Amino acid sequence: MTKYSTRQIEIMEAATERIDKYGIQNLTIKTLAADIGLSEPALYRHFNSKNDILLSILDYFITEIKKRNTEVSFKSGKTARAELTAILKVLLKLLISKPAIASVIFAESIFHFDTQLTQKIKEIVDLMHKLVGENINRGQQNGQYSKICTASILTTLLLGGIRMTVLKWKLSGHQSNLLKDGLAVLDGMFKMIVIKEK
Repeated sequence: MTKYSTRQIEIMEAATERIDKYGIQNLTIKTLAADIGLSEPALYRHFNSKNDILLSILDYFITEIKKRNTEVSFKSGKTARAELTAILKVLLKLLISKPAIASVIFAESIFHFDTQLTQKIKEIVDLMHKLVGENINRGQQNGQYSKICTASILTTLLLGGIRMTVLKWKLSGHQSNLLKDGLAVLDGMFKMIVIKEK
């Protein structure tokens, strides 16, 4: 796990804000240095390049998801539904606390020809797929969720719905209620797969 200095975190946050306001094409070392009142050489002491900053932003996001999910565990007595709700709340609240990060994640089409950035986006997708997929698989195995579809397909359906909800929130200028709307998507999934207790 990479440890970032206070200055590096400040630079990453300024970079995400710039991307959110002006688009990723307007992120340059020159404009970023001006945003935070640093000279370009001073900024280069913290990051080697623009790509290095973007990789660090994505890495920081992955680290935060993992850190915040350590408290979410599948314990005896805790339903699969409660665990999955907690997992999704972690993701949604993280995006709400750092809304500009969605602009970086949703810029994946620009990263298409950069293998390092593409790999970092894939890490985020794989991490969320693993967290959700493992929950659905366990819930199906212990009879809390139906086996209407495989765990992998249900995971893709749920995360696809969450992705669309995040995109709508981003396009609304963060005016929609991401937590409420995301949990509504999850509730819709629960209506299809949760087996009612007898």
